[in-house]
Amino acid sequence: MHKTTMHTAIREARSRMAMLIADETGMSTVEYAIGTIAAAAFGAILYSVVTGDSIVGALTTIINRALTTRV
Repeated sequence: MHKTTMHTAIREARSRMAMLIADETGMSTVEYAIGTIAAAAFGAILYSVVTGDSIVGALTTIINRALTTRV
C-alpha cells in the first residue's frame, strides 16, 4: 500500500470512529421516555398526597370557610 493511500485510509477510519462515538441517534426518544416516566411517577405521588385524609380535610375546611364567610 502506498504511503499517502495508507494515510488516507487511517484518516477515514478515524473519521468513521469519531462518527460512531458521537452518534446520538435515538437519544431524544430515550430522553422523552425518561421524562414521561418521571412525570407519571410525580403525578402518582401528587395524587396520593392530595387524596390523603389530612389534605382532603384541610381543603374541605378551607372551602367551607370560604363559602360561609360573610362580607
